[in-house]
Amino acid sequence: MLQFPKIIQGGMGVGVSNWRLANTVSRLGQLGVVSGTALDSLFVRRLADGDKGGYMRRGLDAFPFPDMARRIWQEYFVSGGKPAGTSYVNLPMHQRLEPRKLIELCMVSNFVEVFLAREGHLNKVGVNFLEKVQLPHLASIYGAMLAGVGYVLMGAGIPLHIPGVLDAYAAQRPAEYKLAVAGASVETDTMMRFDPADYVEGPLPKLERPQFLAIVSSNTLATTMLRRASGKVNGLVIESPTAGGHNAPPRGKMQLSASGEPIYGERDRVNIEELRALGVPFWLAGGYGSPDKVREALDQGAAGVQVGTAFAFSEESGLRPDLKNRLIEQAAAGAGDVFTDPLASPTGFPFKVAQLNDTSSDESVYQSRKRVCDLGYLREPYQTPGGSIGYRCASEPVANFVAKGGKVEETVGRKCLCNALLANVGHAQLRPDGSAEPALVTVGDDLNTIVQYLEPGSTSYSAVHVVEMLLSKVAVEQHAFAATA
Repeated sequence: MLQFPKIIQGGMGVGVSNWRLANTVSRLGQLGVVSGTALDSLFVRRLADGDKGGYMRRGLDAFPFPDMARRIWQEYFVSGGKPAGTSYVNLPMHQRLEPRKLIELCMVSNFVEVFLAREGHLNKVGVNFLEKVQLPHLASIYGAMLAGVGYVLMGAGIPLHIPGVLDAYAAQRPAEYKLAVAGASVETDTMMRFDPADYVEGPLPKLERPQFLAIVSSNTLATTMLRRASGKVNGLVIESPTAGGHNAPPRGKMQLSASGEPIYGERDRVNIEELRALGVPFWLAGGYGSPDKVREALDQGAAGVQVGTAFAFSEESGLRPDLKNRLIEQAAAGAGDVFTDPLASPTGFPFKVAQLNDTSSDESVYQSRKRVCDLGYLREPYQTPGGSIGYRCASEPVANFVAKGGKVEETVGRKCLCNALLANVGHAQLRPDGSAEPALVTVGDDLNTIVQYLEPGSTSYSAVHVVEMLLSKVAVEQHAFAATA
């Protein structure tokens, strides 16, 4: 019988949930999760910085298609790191018909991250993707499966097609994925396709199908996933509006509080009894980062909880040390401030932002940044007047967005999350004027509660301590049961 983890470590941002954090959590018998978002760019920037510690090379050496790994190493590795003050080389932006180079990078980067997260233990590891970032899905998932990923988790949309993709790869078949294209006519081909046979070096490897967990925000979406998905949904993560990152918009007409945040009401609450009746394991997320909340979730019939914020500030996470230290200091003083910004994300989803000077949460920093879209993970595909598929982003230069059929009012307050999230983990792009892309940190509403993990006199804590503390009230009861059995 499959044993499900009680703790899922959230798949946070770009590189925050890195292989080191996931490895630590999974070694403890819980589910460590790597973030699959923009891993191709993150991987290339790690190589450009000289692959400190040689970890990327170790993953490449384990990749089952050595010629592909060699090509990538030779093109992107910079011995000793790129010269100070120089920019990273940007990859071509993703599109429906991808260049082979990008497909290979998605495969390899996801393989390496999962391989390193699994190294040295036999427990399951997960990978988290955003449904909104559709273009890299097919190659990224195949790369993660080549590394033996045990769970695929996906939210920020309704990932109906992903279970079928997992089924296809496990059956050694090509996979298809329907791209969401704004304004597409019925004649427009919006299907993305990936055939592993086009990339393998030798026979097709046999792959195990990972468990698929859909991250949803309501009973309606939970039911939709179970009824309409292209394959089996093995479980659900129920994320409340207090969770970090992208939040589902409130149901009904958007209303804002006096401070400008979306107002969530009774319609946005999840009915736990109805969840139990669906008959699949579920985990509760958003404000469950404490021993009491873990115990409460288990008592309600949940398999466990997903926790992000507490792990984001652990020593093992990829968040830049200076950002981590400043926010821990704020939390220790009870002064951490998180704003649910209805405009920041170009996707239109509310996005939680930690208020921190010298980041794009500071209006002066945001206004001083010159708009540029050169990573493009959150671009929206749309059908052009000529019938082809174009790509636009509400955070790109306003004139460009409007020229592509976008409305100027949709650009107000939009921030470049792609560049900001890479800056969060120490890989900020340098611009020709010498400026570096500013960070923008996303965390949950429970930021100030991370002080519970700090030992007296300490300014940091480990992911090991987070897991042990989260399970402390569960472990005590289990021990007592064992003693009387």
